[in-house]
Amino acid sequence: MAHYGILTSGGDCPGLNAVIRGTVLQGETVHGQTFAGYRDGYRGLVYGDAIPLQRSAVRGISQQGGTILGTSRFGPYSESDGGTESIERQMDRLGIDGVIAIGGDGTMAAANRLLEDGIPVVGVPKTIDNDLEATDYTFGFNTAVEIATEAADRLRTTGNSHKRCMVLEVMGRHAGWIALHAGMAAGAHAILIPEAPESLVQICAWVTSVRDRGRAPMVMVAEGFTLPDMEEAHSHRGLDEFDRPLLGGVAEVLAPLITERTGIETRTTVLGYIQRGGVPSAWDRVLGTRFGQAASDLVADGEWGRMVALRGTDVVRVPLSDAVGHTKKVPLDHYRGARALFG
Repeated sequence: MAHYGILTSGGDCPGLNAVIRGTVLQGETVHGQTFAGYRDGYRGLVYGDAIPLQRSAVRGISQQGGTILGTSRFGPYSESDGGTESIERQMDRLGIDGVIAIGGDGTMAAANRLLEDGIPVVGVPKTIDNDLEATDYTFGFNTAVEIATEAADRLRTTGNSHKRCMVLEVMGRHAGWIALHAGMAAGAHAILIPEAPESLVQICAWVTSVRDRGRAPMVMVAEGFTLPDMEEAHSHRGLDEFDRPLLGGVAEVLAPLITERTGIETRTTVLGYIQRGGVPSAWDRVLGTRFGQAASDLVADGEWGRMVALRGTDVVRVPLSDAVGHTKKVPLDHYRGARALFG
């Protein structure tokens, strides 16, 4: 009987538990597979720290946020205890025939390197940022958009009460998907994304236009947005575990500039990790479950080195390498369509 390890790596994300459940249930009932769950991402893979994942262990977890396995940004090659030989020894000790890695770009890059070194691995794409090129949508994105939309709706009421300009900053790193979708859903008067730098003059023109109509301006900004004179996205919190700048705080740069140029009292809200917390939306539970089932089918067919992905409404199989190093940006025609409604 084939025995597989499942891990969740990188940032947590609504829908991870739905993937785990979908994989285990599909594997047990359709393919006769058994599973172990690696604790805390690639750390568990390197040190052989795993727990059994039977049907009873995944019962009722789809509606839970986070991941029952824990996660980390630990890299399988980054520590002295890591590397192919160590991982293979631990897999042999646990009787693991292959690995199902659930994560974003960094996780898929590590999985692809493991594959090249002879470790049987398949991938399941995860990120609230929706920035993986190989799939139309990732689970977690829909939940993040719903949370950001509700936050914008709530800010509109307090903004209207005080006749203030409200600037809401959302996540996304160097892609503007969350800002664009949540901003459109909430009827934001300006949406600022990394793919389309806008001048301060233009932003203030939109804000002033809204004020002149007797409305309170709402500005949605992605954390990776840059003004034309900014050389890189705003970061003041150092680096993450992968030596990438921790983005965030651009709203607090914009707000005083808007106030100075327009005379409109401006307040900021940085939504932050709230977007990743709590229960997943129904859409993400369904997509996560479908991805999990597809991952079980993938290993049953022995198609190592592949990743499940959503194309249209179909779950398909693509090479892991397609998901590595290719950030999916918001197409400019999508942005232009939203921009016609600003101000």
